[in-house]
Amino acid sequence: QVETPAESADDQVMREETIITDLLGREVEIPSEASTFACVGPGALRLYCYVADQESLAGVETVEKEWGNQGRPYTMSLSNIEEIPVIGPGGPGNPPDAEMLFSAKPDIIFTCYNTDASSVDELQNKTGIPVVALSYGKSRLFDSVVYESLLLIGKITGNEDRAREVVSYFEDSLTELHERTKNLHEKSRVYLGGQSSRGAHGIESTTGDYPLFDAVNAINVVKEAGIEEYVMLDKEKILEMDPPVIILDAAGLALVKEDYDANPQYYKNLQAFNNERVYLQMPYNYYTTNLEIALADAYYIGSVLYPDEFEDIDPAKKFDEISNFFLGISSYEEIAGQYHGGYQKVKLW
Repeated sequence: QVETPAESADDQVMREETIITDLLGREVEIPSEASTFACVGPGALRLYCYVADQESLAGVETVEKEWGNQGRPYTMSLSNIEEIPVIGPGGPGNPPDAEMLFSAKPDIIFTCYNTDASSVDELQNKTGIPVVALSYGKSRLFDSVVYESLLLIGKITGNEDRAREVVSYFEDSLTELHERTKNLHEKSRVYLGGQSSRGAHGIESTTGDYPLFDAVNAINVVKEAGIEEYVMLDKEKILEMDPPVIILDAAGLALVKEDYDANPQYYKNLQAFNNERVYLQMPYNYYTTNLEIALADAYYIGSVLYPDEFEDIDPAKKFDEISNFFLGISSYEEIAGQYHGGYQKVKLW
């Protein structure tokens, strides 16, 4: 358990004030007795669940119920989700439903739906309910903007201490991962394949900027080749790189297997597959980023790249430890059941 700093004078002042500044720089007047909340848009409910109580939810989007628990532990943590009123459709491309939000009567609406301040202002004007914009930041993984969002939720919902605990857990975990791997004489060279990006993709889906590799001081062969962004890489380029280790996103594994069936020799020409150094991480992008899964994946990647430095880490138990801290549930078994059995070596033949 992370120690929580004592409440500062600034926090006490913040609780007394009625004006906050959200993540779009908008000034929003917050009712002093706000006690019920609604979350709209990709990822807003997840951030709320990390910090605040499900009993205070005035409603959830339809997709949060219809999609079930696939790939989203935060919905697993909502024991009464079927009883919570619906506040709009949700999902990609569907704007918030002002009429349903008005009917649900939350005191505050948290939104990740739009990065355009005028659209958020429009929703606030239509509903007559204060709307607070949150954000995952540009990287969507452990960005300081995410921390600001979590702290803002904490201030507004009266869960300041919990929000600081959550931010500290992220920061302490990333520091630990760095400390375990910073002094290694030989850093692992590794490739990410099958990265999810608006859907599932095969081995050529990757990125040069992968925070989970950076977290354990691994060498990303895509970044090494001068590619910094997300890319659908030419498969011949992967052969040229011939990475010693490959991490596959489980969401893309079925496509990799399908491609192997069509062209087995391609995969037999990659040393990582021949040497059984291909590993499966759990997908963490579903209606934006499951930050707790991403953090668990970082520990798993560390354990397969540097087993000596992570010999005390059981990836499945670590996943549950993290899930329990953030959401109060052990979710590894269910997530593993949804994605090919969880963390494992990938063998195609």
